[in-house]
Amino acid sequence: MRKPVVGVMGASANDALTEFEKLRVQDLAESLGAALAERECILVTGATTGIPGLVASAFRNHGGFALGISPAENYREHVERYGLPEDGADVIVYTGFGYKGRNVINVRSADIVVIIGGATGTLNEFTIAYDEGKIIGVLKGSGGIADHLSQLIEFCKKDCPGVLLFDNDPEKLVALCLEAWSGREQVL
Repeated sequence: MRKPVVGVMGASANDALTEFEKLRVQDLAESLGAALAERECILVTGATTGIPGLVASAFRNHGGFALGISPAENYREHVERYGLPEDGADVIVYTGFGYKGRNVINVRSADIVVIIGGATGTLNEFTIAYDEGKIIGVLKGSGGIADHLSQLIEFCKKDCPGVLLFDNDPEKLVALCLEAWSGREQVL
């Protein structure tokens, strides 16, 4: 069986992530990264800072392979224009599509999308994943948009062709998401 590709979406340092918030979710991000690496997933992030950067760092420290999808068209733009880290992933794909275009590629490249914290960009990634029927794991208690998604879903009253899973424990959330993915893989 192939390895599951998990996209982790959350607030970058440029996207309403204060130093206090970063410290508050650091343990969650590190636990999430470790859990994904232990389950031999492939990680996809926006090759960014903040929460996805924390997850990617923990993931890579535990031996995982991380793919970063950059909004920039090349290395120089990635670092200078967008202020993104050059070492945020094992491999960085430069899209040249800006943030919104990059978000579509992030979501479409993932079998599972995990939402942790987040602001406007994360909400954009969530709506793409929701509309495209992805398996979506939401880390409750991680702050930001993640703590409001159940209310937004209820408000919108739109059926999701995918799977929505909520948990406040990163390891349990990863297990739930992988179980749902495994069920889909057997059907395909």
